[in-house]
Formats: sequence, C-alpha cells, structure tokens
Amino acid sequence: MNKPIILVVEDDAPVRNLITVTLKSNAYKFITANNGESAIMQASSHNPDVVFLDLGLPDMDGIEVIKKIRSWSNMPIIVISARSEDNDKIEALDAGADDYLTKPFSVEELLARLRVVSRRLAVMQSGNQSSVFTNGSLSIDYAAGCAYKDGVELHLTPMEYKLLCLLAQNIGKVLTHTFITGKVWGSSMENDIASLRVFMATLRKKIEAGSDVQYIQTHIGIGYRMLKVE
Repeated sequence: MNKPIILVVEDDAPVRNLITVTLKSNAYKFITANNGESAIMQASSHNPDVVFLDLGLPDMDGIEVIKKIRSWSNMPIIVISARSEDNDKIEALDAGADDYLTKPFSVEELLARLRVVSRRLAVMQSGNQSSVFTNGSLSIDYAAGCAYKDGVELHLTPMEYKLLCLLAQNIGKVLTHTFITGKVWGSSMENDIASLRVFMATLRKKIEAGSDVQYIQTHIGIGYRMLKVE
C-alpha cells in the first residue's frame, strides 16, 4: 500500500505547519483545511485516507465535523486537540474518532499514531476475509471460535472471547466503555462498566501471562485499545 493521503484540519498556523512539515519530511502526501466547513468539503471531494482533526475550529466544533464525515465515510480520524479532559476524549471517540492526541504532542508520537491507523487501513483495503486473526503470538480462529497464545488454546469464557474479538476487530483503535458495553451487553449502565473492568482484567491475565508483551492498553476513565504487536 502507498503511504496514505492526510487531511490536516487545524486553524492554528504554527501547529498546522509543524504537522505538515513532519508529514512532508516523512514522504506523506497531505491537504489542509483551517475550518470545519472547508474540512468537510475537502474530505468529501478528495476522499483522504486519514484525517488529523483539531476540535477547536473557528466556525464549528470538531465533534460536528466527525459526525458529518461519519455519516458517509469510515476514513480514520485522529483528533489532535488541546482539550485534555476525559469527557472531551470520550465524546470525540464516541462520535467516531479513531484516536485522540493531546496538545502539546511530539512528532514521534504523531507519526506512531499514523502508522497504527495506516496498518489498519491497509488491512481494510486488502479486503482480507481470513477467518484467522494474528497479532504477535496471539491468534483468533473466528470460524472455530477459539483463541490461542503461542499455539496453545486459551480457556476463555464466552464473554472474554467476545471482548477479545471486539478489540481485535478494532486493533489500534481506542474503544470507549460506552462503545464496548453497547456492543457486548447492549447497554451502558454503570454496573455494565464495572463488570467490563473485571472481565478485561481476567482477559488480560490470560493473554499476557508468562510474557512482557502488552496486548490490551487501558485508557483510564475512557476505555481500552488492543495494541499491534510485531
């Protein structure tokens, strides 16, 4: 897959320049927008592969931009914002953002987040319908309904298996508590979130036992992400 085309939506010129210079020096193609209306127009007309989106735009809130893009496209959206409260992150992720990077940020972290969504984008575009998911020494045979670690079957409860599959199908993406409980339990009551924490703890122990590899990353107060393991 060729390197993706990035739509950079940022009204702060110095930040926009930092991002575009970083992309250019790493051989990424990009287009820019400095407000929400322009962002939606660029997204619809150029169909970029990935969007870097600031939330504090002069004409509309970035959350509205996410919702509008999500009404017709699943293109990965990485929010880059000075808003650091958990509620802001949760709102953006629940609206359809794939990731959330808080300002100030390092260019190394920016590129790392981009690589993560690029890998997921490559899988989506390949149309790979394999019934087996592999991530490091972890594998899931969807057809058989089994998960393995180093070739040995993991003894997972039905709920643990369901959570593992949901994380695997969204590898690299932060999934909020609300998203996960809605998918798994069909609701997002407080007791569902409490149960989720328990199931995630037991799932992590089973898939990470005996190794230093971290497969599931906890975003405190927000949710969980499955990390890509080489």
